[in-house]
Amino acid sequence: MIQVNKLSKAYGRQTIFDEVDFTINPGERVGLVGRNGHGKTTLFRMILGEAQPDSGTITIPNGYRIGHLSQHLSFSEDTVLKEGCLNLPHSDDGTDESYKVAAILHGLGFSTEDFDRHPSSLSGGFQIRLNLAKVLVSEPNLLLLDEPTNYLDIVSIRWLIKFLRAWRNEMIIITHDREFMDSVTTHTLGIHRQKMRKIEGSTEKLYAQILLDEEVYEKTRINDERKRKDIEQFINRFRAQANKAKAVQSRIKALERHERFEKLTDEKTLDFAFRNAPFTGKQLMTAEDLTFSFGPDLPPIISGFNLAVGKNDRIAIIGKNGKGKTTLLNLLAGELSPVSGTINNHPQLQLAFFGQTNINRLDLSKTVEAEIMDVHPDHNRGAARKICGAMMFEGDLAEKKISVLSGGERSRVLLGKLLVSPANMLLLDEPTNHLDMESIDSLIEAIEVFKGAVVIVTHSELVLHAIATRLVIFDGGSIRVFEGTYEDFLKRVGWSDEGAIEKEADRPEKERVKGINKKELRRMRAEIITNRSKTLNPLQKRIEEIEKTISKIEKQVELDTHTLLDISLKGDGEAAGRLSKAINVARKQVDTLFAELENATALFESKSREFEELLRDKQETA
Repeated sequence: MIQVNKLSKAYGRQTIFDEVDFTINPGERVGLVGRNGHGKTTLFRMILGEAQPDSGTITIPNGYRIGHLSQHLSFSEDTVLKEGCLNLPHSDDGTDESYKVAAILHGLGFSTEDFDRHPSSLSGGFQIRLNLAKVLVSEPNLLLLDEPTNYLDIVSIRWLIKFLRAWRNEMIIITHDREFMDSVTTHTLGIHRQKMRKIEGSTEKLYAQILLDEEVYEKTRINDERKRKDIEQFINRFRAQANKAKAVQSRIKALERHERFEKLTDEKTLDFAFRNAPFTGKQLMTAEDLTFSFGPDLPPIISGFNLAVGKNDRIAIIGKNGKGKTTLLNLLAGELSPVSGTINNHPQLQLAFFGQTNINRLDLSKTVEAEIMDVHPDHNRGAARKICGAMMFEGDLAEKKISVLSGGERSRVLLGKLLVSPANMLLLDEPTNHLDMESIDSLIEAIEVFKGAVVIVTHSELVLHAIATRLVIFDGGSIRVFEGTYEDFLKRVGWSDEGAIEKEADRPEKERVKGINKKELRRMRAEIITNRSKTLNPLQKRIEEIEKTISKIEKQVELDTHTLLDISLKGDGEAAGRLSKAINVARKQVDTLFAELENATALFESKSREFEELLRDKQETA
């Protein structure tokens, strides 16, 4: 049980909390909501003792254990399973309970072969998953989870929902995914206008209550203002009359005693729509027999794929991480070229692309306004300012440098750049990352009214249920088009490995190799090891080549930047222009290489796990 009384916190002139009170009772699973920057993470840090309130108290019972998902990556054991077992509660009878850790690791997407890997060999996303597994297995009295679905794929998210629904202790969770939050919580705690309100029920119920309260407040304020004006008119009319002096003084004192209702300021939120480009045909784009690989000696991650995008389609690309979703979107965007097959664009096609790596293409030295103006056809400052305002960069905020913006703010700048030019097809790669709930709602509304096609990569089931009418599914080692909504997919097909995750941790090893003699097993294992080398060695080589190329280009860009400064000081505009263009070309090349590196690394990890699973299945019995 947690009790918060008269809690206040401010950073400079910005008030975060103003004397707030709330209680977390035994067994409550609470969703913490509020706009980005309104204090959700600050509250977590104060509960953990990492930050101190300006006033007020947070009362925590003696011996009360708090577990939280840390973004700090520090591991002390030499295997994933041992690291996960570090946080197992002490067993009085010495029972081996590592099976609990194994079950959670499987649920979060680890294979059995991953258990013997060194934690430092995992990708950044899987290291975060390992941290999540450690906190889940520790069974604390209070579980604090800040954006736990980051770095999880859709199957792992669905497993986590089931796990958290069964949580019997207290929990406070922060997530931008409204559907995920409502599916696991019993109560909602909202930060609004520096105050906190807690209700039993969903986020929708909380926001409906806040809206109703503010409507009542506004009506009360208007009535109070009307009465105040009547009293002021009486005072002004009869102030000079001696026979009314007593009545006038009485009303003056009444006004002084009566608290004035201040007009509520409007809460800023995204309010925008994508610009529609005309289109008279039926199909904007067709992909025929599309095949893609990151090298001639590497296995394809997309093979023989066909897709037609109609002018009003809402297509969601879904599946586990590292299977090729972003690669497919980059192929459709023209960022990558297929090994074979063709992508045919209608002559009237006008694309707008929001990519994961595009955030790195923002110029850190430029302002928000300058970034928007750069892509505006007329370089119109007034139009750019309107876009800045729609993206919540009003007034002087439009002059903020990109370098000082948060991840969420940079995502809003990217969205703003998409709004500048008309489009009839949107390609969106995880656009909800870094956006808060209100901004995600605005994005969904903008997509719904857009008079063109939308192809989106997302793990958010909220977004999938809201907009998807067709699916491209990466599952079970294949890619296919599903004609129907996400709800249709779950009812009629479902995920191939969902439900098998929990079983895998407990499946006896002897059962996996039943009926196969040891000699045959050794032959099969040798064949798998040979194939593994043929597949992984070229991938590893390509990854190293990309890393070296990136390093070489970045060093050259650094040298060219210094040279550009010298040339600019000498006033040689023509030479400066040539060098500036070369630097921009190099930076775009680095962006493309980083995208290839990310996909190649994900493919390497995915293929590694596949081969390890094959080897596990052929493991000899004792």
